[in-house]
Amino acid sequence: MPEGDTIHQACRRLHAALAGHTITRSDLRVPKLATVDLTGRAILDVTPRGKHLLTRIEGGLTLHSHLRMDGSWQLYAPGERWRGGPSYQIRAILGTAERTAVGYRLPVLELLRTADEDKVVGHLGPDLLGPDWDPERALRNILAVPDRALGEALLDQRNLAGIGNVFKSDICFILGVTPWLPVGELSEETAARVPDLSKKLLEANRDQPNRTTTGRDRPGQRLFVYGRASRPCWRCRTPIRRAQQGDGSRDRPTYWCPTCQQGPTP
Repeated sequence: MPEGDTIHQACRRLHAALAGHTITRSDLRVPKLATVDLTGRAILDVTPRGKHLLTRIEGGLTLHSHLRMDGSWQLYAPGERWRGGPSYQIRAILGTAERTAVGYRLPVLELLRTADEDKVVGHLGPDLLGPDWDPERALRNILAVPDRALGEALLDQRNLAGIGNVFKSDICFILGVTPWLPVGELSEETAARVPDLSKKLLEANRDQPNRTTTGRDRPGQRLFVYGRASRPCWRCRTPIRRAQQGDGSRDRPTYWCPTCQQGPTP
């Protein structure tokens, strides 16, 4: 599931392969971009912003994409077979003489002026892996609505950018509170831990392929609670619980330990 750490990795791979090279093949397969031709322009850089990817192109253009739940960008060498999914799932192709980047299942793909990037990412809070990281501002954002559930506040990219459902569940476990606890009921000490803990977990996973919050790197042992419904808690052996959290239209599967985490539950 793409979150800030995996977006950072994807951008690093794309930047290393494409930046400084001229586009020789351009195919943007969404109706509003169907006639756009970027061939002949150089790719300047590929930059992450929260969970957004910004591919900056010569001539003051930026190709903005967002992976959401299952989108991906894959890189292929000349003559290599494309393996990211069936062709009807391809939304973007950016090819150079050396590599071809193929975007699969991209729910968001738009071309805008680089000067207008704030229109698509300006609403984001401090980026946990970005140069604008500001823990004090992030904490103020999270605590701004006291009756909001902590899990929902962590997922709100306007508060701090980069956390997804996996990190949300495990951050709450490490803090010892349920994702449904209103942020106004966090102790001062626990609230103060939220920004630094979030940054620590994303930074620890920024450069490794297998995401882990436990520090273990074995299948089935990498996460504290996410994806472990009915399995025993690593700390107390109580079965992990699972429920949906959200506003109804964007419910997310959420995991917690009913013994190790204090607070309200569904």
